[in-house]
Amino acid sequence: MTGAGDAVARLVRDEGTRVLATLVRVTGSVDLAEDAVQDAVVRALETWPRDGVPDNPRGWLLVAARRRAVDVVRREAKRLGKEADAMPAVDPHPDPVSVRDDLLRLVFTCCHPALSLDAQVALALRTLGGLSTAEVARGLLVPEATMAKRLTRAKQKIAQARIPYRVPSAEELPARLAGVASTVYLIFNEGYTGRDSLLSEGVRLARLLVSLMPDEPTALGLLALVLLQDARRAARFSSGLPVLLAEQDRSRWDFALIKEGVELVGRGLRRTPSKPNPYVVQAAITACHDLAPTYAETNWDAVISWYDVLLTVQDTPVVRLNRAAAVAERDGPAAGLALVDSLPGLADYPWWHASRAELLHRLGSPSARDALARAEETGLPGPHLAHLRSRLDRPV
Repeated sequence: MTGAGDAVARLVRDEGTRVLATLVRVTGSVDLAEDAVQDAVVRALETWPRDGVPDNPRGWLLVAARRRAVDVVRREAKRLGKEADAMPAVDPHPDPVSVRDDLLRLVFTCCHPALSLDAQVALALRTLGGLSTAEVARGLLVPEATMAKRLTRAKQKIAQARIPYRVPSAEELPARLAGVASTVYLIFNEGYTGRDSLLSEGVRLARLLVSLMPDEPTALGLLALVLLQDARRAARFSSGLPVLLAEQDRSRWDFALIKEGVELVGRGLRRTPSKPNPYVVQAAITACHDLAPTYAETNWDAVISWYDVLLTVQDTPVVRLNRAAAVAERDGPAAGLALVDSLPGLADYPWWHASRAELLHRLGSPSARDALARAEETGLPGPHLAHLRSRLDRPV
């Protein structure tokens, strides 16, 4: 691919969702905005190799997409005999509410209470998080075909119920926080597989949430969690392959982020004295790892205790899978594998198969290869698959 083609690809992946979010706000239509952005991308691919990449490629794409949207609206108005003006070429009057970031604004909008929580998160991830249907399906632990149907139904419900794509009022924000927080974390989590742009986007949105709701435990816990995980970014990959926590060079961790994250955990705990908040507890677990001087000095009793707290408010197979991994570190791979094998509902979850492959390998079982094959079949990300395969090629 040419340099211009690379620039377009980076733009679409890293900033295209912000362009889309801005256009949805202006047009009030996801479908119109998606079509207009796609047309702008095609024009860029045609003209940039010839004329050069503009100094502000995101701005160029936004202007081109806006013009395309205006043309479509005018043509449709003329076809239907409407006299109303087409969409203005400039933004309408700004909203007085506090959500100013376009992407966060549209995440809140997609998380409308008329939709189920799963549909809210799926629609926001697909439309505004820039994730493919397959990536959304993997993040929400459902087959891709099921997710495609769910997304179609969510869009149909929005159209049929005439749910407006608008900024929610300040009073509506708390009711939508659960969906927004899930969306932001899944965007960040998808970036954790190696897409740094999504990591940065997740952190940015989490910071915006805290600025919007500075006393809300969910926002505090979410920001603490992503900061404490993002602190390891520089040490997480080597030569394109992921580096396990046990093998990371901790001198490369960002201790300023760790300090900030730990302080946020404290604030979140003080605001949840009676009922644990899932994000605050997950951040506390992550802090246990980040504060250990070495992997061998990790306080596994504390980690497992925090998982037990988390299970009181979020008892899911994935939480139990992560707890089983901690038990394997404290009590040995056989104990961890027994817990992993007892978990229901994870047959299509690649990390379940990856966990089994790792623990079976530690036990010297040839079945580790079968588990590796299932991890690949169910969509374990390429870098993690390569790392796991190299692990199984080495003796225990």
